Amino acid sequence: MENLISIFVKSMFVDNMIFAFYLGMCSYLAVSKTVKTSAGLGIAVFFMLTITVPVNYFIEKYMLKQGSLVWLDADFASLDLGYLSFIVFIAVIASMTQLIEMIVDKFFPPLYNSLGIFLPLIAVNCAILGGALWMQEREYSTLAEATSFGAGSGLGWFLAIVAMAAIREKIRYSNIPAPLRGLGITFIITGLMGIAFMTFLGIKL
Repeated sequence: MENLISIFVKSMFVDNMIFAFYLGMCSYLAVSKTVKTSAGLGIAVFFMLTITVPVNYFIEKYMLKQGSLVWLDADFASLDLGYLSFIVFIAVIASMTQLIEMIVDKFFPPLYNSLGIFLPLIAVNCAILGGALWMQEREYSTLAEATSFGAGSGLGWFLAIVAMAAIREKIRYSNIPAPLRGLGITFIITGLMGIAFMTFLGIKL
């Protein structure tokens, strides 16, 4: 249990997708103008990372790794389909995005109206693919560890974009020099927030 908490906290703060790896920056910069829209996209990203990382872990462990298909037949013990992982991960993310969009549209119309415009965006958000690739790189041993990593990464991305949106709303009426208005001051704030998140490196996990 302690290991799962450690993975969750580390992926949320220390290895934050935005401030540590700069993944999902395009959506982060474009959408973080208001807290309401940022929260909508953040929830969608959190939901997708929590779902797709465990699904991709399961596929990699039982279909793509060398010897993983031995459950089908002993003749497949030497078969290695790892070279397909990149395209398989992308296919899973795209299909899960479409599936979730249809389910939300069918059974939760109010939620779809608030998140519907953000659901197609997360299919091309590199933070989602980054979560699957980091899961593969770190070779988590159980499905619970992969799920904890996905949920922590998604929550970290959510916190980052909502915090940025809150700051941008506050500085909207500040006296910012003309050359720095818009993306200029946003990049500066992002850098400062990244430095602030580096303080979590001191946590022993």
